[in-house]
Amino acid sequence: MRKKYIVRLTKAQRKSLGAMVAKGCAKATELRRAHILLKADSAGPGWSDARIAEAFACHPRTVEGVRRRFCERGLDSLRHKAQRTPPRKPVFDGEAAARLTTLACSQAPEGHARWTLRLLAERAVQLEIVDAVSHETVRKVLKKTS
Repeated sequence: MRKKYIVRLTKAQRKSLGAMVAKGCAKATELRRAHILLKADSAGPGWSDARIAEAFACHPRTVEGVRRRFCERGLDSLRHKAQRTPPRKPVFDGEAAARLTTLACSQAPEGHARWTLRLLAERAVQLEIVDAVSHETVRKVLKKTS
């Protein structure tokens, strides 16, 4: 299979990575990534992913990921992990959760012996407590309150 991301290090980058590896005073993951980039350099050794993975006791996917991150984000990707996406805003705030709990403790709708999670989710949307909600979210909110 042909490589999609080909590592081409400049002399300055090669020198910087070589110095980092020689000192050995960086984090282990950073050192491993530096080793991988040095061996994957097309102007240098140009080893295959399988050979690099075997040499540095990692998976070929790791080698592929290091090459991809280097080609997309440059040498800074060696030191910094990708930023995680921010967490989503909770569907139920305190007041909405209290209203849902009150609804769950109320009399079940006609034709039903008790509230189900799906019924509660539908009724919460009908009463405009929330815009949209799944039964699983309702379960999690009720689990916290009991």
